[in-house]
Amino acid sequence: MDYNKKSLELHEKLKGKLAVKSKVSLKTNDDLSTAYTPGVAEPCRKIAENPEDVYKYTFKSNTVAVISDGSSVLGLGNIGAEASLPVMEGKAILFKEFADIDAFPICIKDQDTAKTIETIKNIAPVFGGINLEDIKAPECFEIENSLQDLGIPVMHDDQHGTAIVVLAALINSLKLRDSKKEDVKLIINGAGAAGIAVTKLLLKYGFKNIILLDSKGTIYEGRDNLNPTKKEIATLTNHDLIKGDLKTALKDSDIFIGVSRPNLVTEEMIKSMNDKPIVLAMSNPIPEIMPDLAKKAGAFIVATGRSDFPNQVNNVLAFPGVFRGALDIRAKKITNGMKLAAAQALANTIKPEIDKILPNALDKSVVPAIAEAVKNAYKE
Repeated sequence: MDYNKKSLELHEKLKGKLAVKSKVSLKTNDDLSTAYTPGVAEPCRKIAENPEDVYKYTFKSNTVAVISDGSSVLGLGNIGAEASLPVMEGKAILFKEFADIDAFPICIKDQDTAKTIETIKNIAPVFGGINLEDIKAPECFEIENSLQDLGIPVMHDDQHGTAIVVLAALINSLKLRDSKKEDVKLIINGAGAAGIAVTKLLLKYGFKNIILLDSKGTIYEGRDNLNPTKKEIATLTNHDLIKGDLKTALKDSDIFIGVSRPNLVTEEMIKSMNDKPIVLAMSNPIPEIMPDLAKKAGAFIVATGRSDFPNQVNNVLAFPGVFRGALDIRAKKITNGMKLAAAQALANTIKPEIDKILPNALDKSVVPAIAEAVKNAYKE
């Protein structure tokens, strides 16, 4: 099936994927007077007296803003605000379908970091949570960090949604491989938003031997031309100061995680890894190595970001449940403990198999499991 053609036809026919639906009937003058003027003045007065009542009298408690500046969209790059809107609409319908959260796509024209932060702070009173999406690194780190004092959960999904699902995939893969997280050598190719977040969460979980690479090769302490984020990660990883390219790093490793570019990994590289290598090649739409080639080269477990191969690593397995749990308890932020709990809960939703290390993206049991884990893990 030609999904590009089918999607284009769908979007043109429906004029987008979202609509606003009223919760109330407006068929009589009494209906109008209660929902709008003069009756609406009373909840306004109550909220003015006690701003916390906004959760009681409005839709704030169940709403998330899906916000992007269009600077790093899917595999499309910096396509701008207007062109990013179909993706943000898509994210919004996933929130609604899987977690019954009302989500609103907001695409910001200006890509100035300070202006983006100011804009989000100014519109935050309307929403119970903020899902940042498709914002390029390193700006995404500053934007997310600057919004942690809003009093509502703010999460950059490209970072943390990805990290949660990757960790869940590894938890189950290591069960099948009969390996311990402390004993494996793990290579992550791609030091953008996803790569940095995955690295940090895996370290929090207890992985010890991680090597991260960017386009110039392995990241190590003392390397030239490292931005502040990479300098920080260099102090936490690659303790043996391995220098070189991806081929060098992959030799005698156990796990490869790709959040970078297509066709970077060869069969020979897979063969150079240790016995029963785990390969998560998640570049979209074309992975770092196609699953059939990785399997042919001896990979034990192979996962991609695609839905037309087994073991899809998809953020939709994480963000609806994380925000559902956070909204239910009115969490002020999303903590590392909540992310780790979400990953463990996701891993526990299935008994893993070689070609099923994660549940299907459409599995409706996932959100309640993650939401409950997130609620239990939250500490202010």
